[in-house]
Amino acid sequence: MAGAPATLPPGSVIGILGGGQLGRMIAAAAARLGYRCHVYCPEEDAPAAEVAAFATCADYRDEAALAGFANSVDVVTLEFENVPAATVERLAETVPVRPDARALAIAQDRVEEKCFLNAVGVSTARFAAVASAADLRRAMDDIGAPAILKTARLGYDGKGQREVRPGADPEAAWRQLGAGRAILEERVDFQCEVSVVIARAHDGATAAFDTVENEHENGILRTSRVPARIAPAVDEEARSVAARIAEALDYVGVLAVELFVTRDGALLANEIAPRVHNSGHWTLDACAASQFEQAVRAACALPLADPARHSDAVMTNILDAELGDWPEITAEPGACLHLYGKADARPGRKMGHVTRLTPRGSETA
Repeated sequence: MAGAPATLPPGSVIGILGGGQLGRMIAAAAARLGYRCHVYCPEEDAPAAEVAAFATCADYRDEAALAGFANSVDVVTLEFENVPAATVERLAETVPVRPDARALAIAQDRVEEKCFLNAVGVSTARFAAVASAADLRRAMDDIGAPAILKTARLGYDGKGQREVRPGADPEAAWRQLGAGRAILEERVDFQCEVSVVIARAHDGATAAFDTVENEHENGILRTSRVPARIAPAVDEEARSVAARIAEALDYVGVLAVELFVTRDGALLANEIAPRVHNSGHWTLDACAASQFEQAVRAACALPLADPARHSDAVMTNILDAELGDWPEITAEPGACLHLYGKADARPGRKMGHVTRLTPRGSETA
């Protein structure tokens, strides 16, 4: 489509692919700006559907349901990166989708993702594509151990991956992973893990939130702290890397870039997520405009908001049985509680999060 897209007026309908908590928070942000949302996902009783004006429960490959959805919305965005890229391409024939299928397809395949990052000048850990036990043996000889073996597609929150230790049997490791395609990644000796959540508009304007320091437990994000306890030069480079990736993708929307900070202060990109991100939840309470509002603004061709924060913050995910702690959290000064409306508290499932705010400048190493 030639020229700048038209700004969608209040009252327009934003389609959201995916029905999880991210979609729930996008819908809430959209309502603040006068938009309505239509959630499309295969799951019944989806958290996002509880707060959206409309919901379609159907498979992502249901042609009739997709056609009806496309004709009912003015723009489509993503809250979940495991939506088939073909679904996005199908919808894009009828309605704008922001971000587009290319960004989604790259992020869905870890091998393609790493190759793309290297091609645009972004450093990563050493890696090798693996499609058999023989490939894994050669990759182990080249990269060494310990290393991380991951499925090339799908898998999140620590799923679909396993550590390969020195002396491990490649045949056994390959069999236990149970994947047709995989990637072996060098284990990085890092100082910390950080992420940058950046919004990019149709005209190339960008707005990056402050770099966040993340801590994981059992492959699941546990806490995000802002400001990150890193050198100012590293902070600046992290944002620059995120902007470079967004530009190379000609991206429209909110993009998250996860990075390792090595012991010598270098940055290695780990993953990209073509959507709002768990490590950006703190923006709901510590910024005038959150990552979710930025996603709405980018999708609707509104100007991006100022991403500056007014407070320091530590965001903690609330997992499964910890949901029972909500009375104590609501009584805690400076704690901002967000619950996702999920009924089933399975082990490791994110049931909500709490962001604890302190005056800006009070967070110290």
